[in-house]
Amino acid sequence: MPPRSLEIGPAGRSAARAIERTRVARGYSQRQLAARIRALGRPMTFTALSRIERTVRRCDVDDLVAIAAALGMPPQTFLMNEPERPQAAGVGEI
Repeated sequence: MPPRSLEIGPAGRSAARAIERTRVARGYSQRQLAARIRALGRPMTFTALSRIERTVRRCDVDDLVAIAAALGMPPQTFLMNEPERPQAAGVGEI
């Protein structure tokens, strides 16, 4: 049986948005942030960072720790954002 692809869940999507918001707020391009991450010893291309932010690539714990360090933030900051709330089609906010 082929391995099952692991879907990125609500916490992963929320963390990806938080990473992008923080990167933009700090004034870094994806290339600049990827270079800072590499300088800390974690191999990362700007393409990998882009894929994390677009939730095409999973962000593992080592990635998250390195991204947080490069942004000068504690890693848990990216996990503490408000999770997505599932919405049924045609149903508004409560």
